[in-house]
Amino acid sequence: MEENNNIAAEAVEVKKSFLNASVAPEAFDWDAFENEDVYGADKSEIEEKYNQTLSKVNEGEVIEGVVTAISKREVIVNIGYKSEGVIMAPEFRYNPDLKVGDTVEVLVENPEDRKGQLILSHKKARQLRSWDEVNAAFNNNEIVKGYVKTRTKGGMIVDVFGIEAFLPGSQIDIKPIRDYDQFVDTTMDFKIVKINQEFRNVVVSHKALIEAELEAQKSEIIGKLEKGQVLEGTVKNITSYGVFVDLGGVDGLIHITDLSWGRINHPEEVVALDQKINVVILDFDETKKRIALGLKQLTQHPWEALDANLKVGDKVKGKVVLIADYGAFVEIEPGVEGLIHVSEMSWSPRLRIAQDFLKVGDEVEAQILTLDRDEKKMSLGIKQLSANPWESISEKYPVGSKHTAQVRNITNFGAFAELEEGVEGLVHVSDLSWNKIKHPSEAIASGDKIEVVILDIDEVNHKLSLGHKQLLPNPWDEIEAKFAVGTVVEGTVASVNDKGAVVTLEGDVEAFCFTRELAKEDGSAVVAGEKLNFKVTDLKKNTKKIVLSHAKTYVAAAPAEERAEKPVSEADLTKKAVKKLNTSIEKTTLGDLDVLAALKDQLAKGE
Repeated sequence: MEENNNIAAEAVEVKKSFLNASVAPEAFDWDAFENEDVYGADKSEIEEKYNQTLSKVNEGEVIEGVVTAISKREVIVNIGYKSEGVIMAPEFRYNPDLKVGDTVEVLVENPEDRKGQLILSHKKARQLRSWDEVNAAFNNNEIVKGYVKTRTKGGMIVDVFGIEAFLPGSQIDIKPIRDYDQFVDTTMDFKIVKINQEFRNVVVSHKALIEAELEAQKSEIIGKLEKGQVLEGTVKNITSYGVFVDLGGVDGLIHITDLSWGRINHPEEVVALDQKINVVILDFDETKKRIALGLKQLTQHPWEALDANLKVGDKVKGKVVLIADYGAFVEIEPGVEGLIHVSEMSWSPRLRIAQDFLKVGDEVEAQILTLDRDEKKMSLGIKQLSANPWESISEKYPVGSKHTAQVRNITNFGAFAELEEGVEGLVHVSDLSWNKIKHPSEAIASGDKIEVVILDIDEVNHKLSLGHKQLLPNPWDEIEAKFAVGTVVEGTVASVNDKGAVVTLEGDVEAFCFTRELAKEDGSAVVAGEKLNFKVTDLKKNTKKIVLSHAKTYVAAAPAEERAEKPVSEADLTKKAVKKLNTSIEKTTLGDLDVLAALKDQLAKGE
């Protein structure tokens, strides 16, 4: 390059020597100059010397040149040729620091156009060498400069060595970027993070450079940290689980549980973005570059400031801050909570959940049941603030007394009815109705108000036995009188099965007739819906069963003499005994046969 510059300088001097010939301007032969005779016989020699001062360039050749002038539109580059080349200024946008005297690579597009101008291109020269340079920069982990050309979906297009590379939006900065347009037409440093050799795609990152610098800062800062050290930081980000604090080049996390001694729902209740706060170092990991911070640790624990005179049995007021099925946590002072177990919310023995009594935000008054300052635990109760109704249950609800109760819960075996808050009793399914029912829901529903009578009281276990059917007339008293055994009644066959038929009597009373008693006098089969006369053969009030017979309504009564008992002879009795004995022998074992044989002989002699 230096040789080309020397040749170019020599050519300039030759030109000057001819132009500065010692001839006065008024005496100069302009006609001879126009006819190219000014040089005389030495013209060819002079041209030869001049041509020797010029560098030889070929179209498509990549060479180096020196920037001689820069304007808004063009950059003039001298390559030692007979004329200087012109390159459009936008080709150097990636290099805003370009100045006169810089050496640049150019591609000769045309040694001389129609106007005699040398046409050069810096962009094409870069493109020819760019892929090798990109791979070299990637392999050597070098930092490259790039010009942000435009915005695209998901990121930016960056000119790196003349190649269009992709800059993802997530790789622009360590913090989220919402306005990509602010980076267009700017030059930035990048690190090549990915290359696709097949499709010649290049991905660059500016964030990687920032992270590398921050990692170095983190290592230096973390190396100086100590547990228990108090530092000032700035709230950088707030999440649902905690707060990230900038400690001056390195971030630390205050977990939500270390923000306040009291219970909070979100960190925003305690801190705000960009707020400067003092924090204490709880722990740090030099390998993972993680720092655990605390804010509440800078203040005294609320339990240590709790009134020393507070004791078991005292009444306190607080707000429900958390509720679960098993109980509710009540904050009586910031950071001091007590648990009200669901069993301490009501005198009722019925199993319930805490949500039936309280909800978050409720202001409640409670009594301290237990207090452990060392373990920082407290249990509370609210039912203790009202009288225990079970202490006088026998006086208020004596056995046999009648009351109105509300059905609260229904089970397979009965219904729980509430007489008043905290006082409930069980109405067993057998005490709900005089009619036989399979499930309590056939007679009542949850929320119904029913009349009940106290059947039994268990003061120790806080249990009441209630009855409902006892307040109603027993329909079987009337049924027993109306359908006495031996009475002939009319009934409708409701259904027929293998065992017999279900018969509906007057008043929708159900009875049953076995198959052997169902035969009709004419021998035809009985069908559902048919009306027949039946004779009541059995009635059991306790089990609510009535047994009928249709056959007994038409079979003629036997003559009195046939119905009278006939005397049984001794011979008949002996025959029956022998028959019974024979049957018994068939069922005995061999060891019993001798005894039975002797008995048979005795019976035979008697006969």
